[in-house]
Amino acid sequence: MPERRQLRLGAFMRPVSIHTSWWRYPGAHPDANFNFRDIAGFARTLERGKFDAFFMADHLALLNMPMNALKRSATTTSFDPLTLLPALAVLTERLGLIATASTTFNDPYHIARKFASLDHISNGRAGWNLVTTSNPEAARNFGLESHVEHGERYARAREFYDVVTGLWDSWADDAFIRDVETGIYFDPERMHLLHHKGEHFSVRGPLNIARPVQGWPVIVQAGASEAGRQIAAETAEMVFAAGGPMADAQAFHADVKARARAVGRDPDHIKILPGALVVVGDTMAEAQRKRDLLDSLVHPDSGMGSLSIALGVDASRFDLDGPLPEIPETNQSKSGRQRVIDRARRDNLTVRQLAQIAGGYGGLAFTGTAASIADQMQEWLDTGACDGFNVMFPYVPGGLDDFVNLVVPELQRRGLFRKEYEGRTLRENLGLPRPPNRYFPAD
Repeated sequence: MPERRQLRLGAFMRPVSIHTSWWRYPGAHPDANFNFRDIAGFARTLERGKFDAFFMADHLALLNMPMNALKRSATTTSFDPLTLLPALAVLTERLGLIATASTTFNDPYHIARKFASLDHISNGRAGWNLVTTSNPEAARNFGLESHVEHGERYARAREFYDVVTGLWDSWADDAFIRDVETGIYFDPERMHLLHHKGEHFSVRGPLNIARPVQGWPVIVQAGASEAGRQIAAETAEMVFAAGGPMADAQAFHADVKARARAVGRDPDHIKILPGALVVVGDTMAEAQRKRDLLDSLVHPDSGMGSLSIALGVDASRFDLDGPLPEIPETNQSKSGRQRVIDRARRDNLTVRQLAQIAGGYGGLAFTGTAASIADQMQEWLDTGACDGFNVMFPYVPGGLDDFVNLVVPELQRRGLFRKEYEGRTLRENLGLPRPPNRYFPAD
């Protein structure tokens, strides 16, 4: 009898929650996204729950929304991921640590060095969420008057990946001999100069840090556009996928895996994890009351601001009680925009209704008891809709504690989730191989 497939569980932290009103929920810690003691406690709770990873989103600008919406957003202050995660590394032992870093507003050498450092500090638990950045306000923080064109961002990202991974392979694993008697610290024959010259980058190398413990930190990607799917198939080892109807998730899962196979990759080496907001109660009614209360705390201004970001246009000028009008193409996230449009058409929503959803969380959500949530997660796994989930907590610490204390034991009881970590590194726990060094293949 074949071994039952196991769920992979990441915790999508922003750095604590995605719902607009999480910080207003009774019992929540309103400053948790900028309170290191709280965040450290959340990481320890996730490790106690045997989660694969703490997945931290990042923003390089304030959200591009009107001030009446922005002033209600907890995202305006947050730690830099690559400053926060090394601190969490010394407080945890097995939990993966994934950080978002933009390929549009960074240079490859910086990113290669920072993530290699995180991988060494954490003893092999680093992951890089490779993003191109959709917020046009970020461009103005980096000397640009307008955002880089969508297709150009993805072309740069593809070359960026090649440079970073090439830099991670700068040294053979045995390059640093540190021979005290002869005074030789490293073997020059075990060092590679990259000498990359491409359309976007010219990088000599080598990286001035030893090869990461994992070979490469785990590569994570998001995005469902044509370009996003292809780059994920070619490079990603974990995909942060959109939720939505199960049939759409099944199609996305099959498409990315097929693309990976077509470029010569093992599809099992890509773990596809849709984001899912999970609200847990002792009864279905209690769980629904929690979700209803959470959504009731979304201010209309927040909803309209969030909808405008998702669509890439100012939604406040639309007829609030009319259907969503035709939305022109923009230079922002194409897959996110399309998900909102599809939802509006499918459910025949007014602009007002759509804004209320956007202001809270309009994606995949599981609301119910531990058993009913486990039922749904199991169905998604067994029908090929996912390899696991990036779990989003409705508020903290309560929503996180509910999942770890109630849902995790139920998943373990069913044999769907680990009771102990399989290894020490993020790759070992995800069942991913260590990449061979392209320049020193015997390593």
